[in-house]
Amino acid sequence: MVKFYESSYSYDYSFPAVTLAYFLRYPNPYSTHVLSTDVISRSIDSAGRLQTTRLHRKSSKLPSAVLNLLPKSVLGNVHGGRSESFILETSTIDVKEGWMRTESKNLDWTGILSVVEKQEYKRLLPVDEGEDFSVGAGTTNVLSTESVGRSVEGESYEEGETSPVEGEEEPKRSFFASWSKTGIQRSIEAIASRKTESQLGKSKEGMMVVLERLRRGGLVGVLEGMRKDQKLVYGQGGT
Repeated sequence: MVKFYESSYSYDYSFPAVTLAYFLRYPNPYSTHVLSTDVISRSIDSAGRLQTTRLHRKSSKLPSAVLNLLPKSVLGNVHGGRSESFILETSTIDVKEGWMRTESKNLDWTGILSVVEKQEYKRLLPVDEGEDFSVGAGTTNVLSTESVGRSVEGESYEEGETSPVEGEEEPKRSFFASWSKTGIQRSIEAIASRKTESQLGKSKEGMMVVLERLRRGGLVGVLEGMRKDQKLVYGQGGT
């Protein structure tokens, strides 16, 4: 079963400020789980729209039940009970018309779970906002939809797992096979749904932090804030 979450809200900031904050939103105090962000491609299409593809590397705490049941081939890179995963983000901005559309989806666990977030940002006031990053310089509306559930490819763990993993104990695989595939699927979906609900508010709060830094200190203020937040992720020796 796929669950859908939808929310709509506005930022009292200009469209240029909000879109810039979007690309500079990691890291912030509400997203210390984001370890890195890399730009894969960036181009301008024939209509003059900026298209960007980025890859985010994130860390998350996994429940012990998941760690005990799922094999290493599914869990991926796990250290100290935390798993690293990758999120693919695509975005298109039309500066002239005043809109931006984004989509983010998981690249890990794809045979078990699909999490897809789509957002549409729209400039509500048809004015020339320029480079004014102050509060009230414009209004930008956001419509966010997120789906959490069965992988869109319709795959399952059993279908994707065809060979034993080196070092994997056979009793654990047999125990896993004796469980109901649907029951495990629903358990993982329930965990993902709870995390999605808790992250909805944090995402907006994180954007507000970046917008405030932009208002107070411009791009330099945002970069200084990012350096401070990196220390929360990597410690005093962070990069």
